Amino acid sequence: MIVESLVGLSLVLNVSLESRTALTAAAPVIPELSIRQKEAALLPLVNRATDCIVRQVFADPRYRHVRPAEINDLIIDSIPACEKPVRAMIEAHDRLYGSGSGEAFLLGPYLDVLPSAIVRQAGVKTP
Repeated sequence: MIVESLVGLSLVLNVSLESRTALTAAAPVIPELSIRQKEAALLPLVNRATDCIVRQVFADPRYRHVRPAEINDLIIDSIPACEKPVRAMIEAHDRLYGSGSGEAFLLGPYLDVLPSAIVRQAGVKTP
């Protein structure tokens, strides 16, 4: 049952991303690069976006009293101040992997690991 649900969800996600991609101007994909080369090109931009968010979270006065489970609120509040590096990361992902992939990366894998990265980098203490 779970496998079928995941397959169905992946098909819906692929169709919705393809539909949205067709409506927007397609960013040129760089197919001649290997996955490793694409990851190496994207990593500095991911690091810049993450570093900006970590700095914003650490500078937030609420940070001193935040529990790790509450770090998402600080992350959400930090995104506007980090718009440029986050946007650069999304646009580079689109160029490397295809139009629309950057937003999917941000809302999926990136945001999935960002709270633990901030806990690790910013030194949020667990109770």
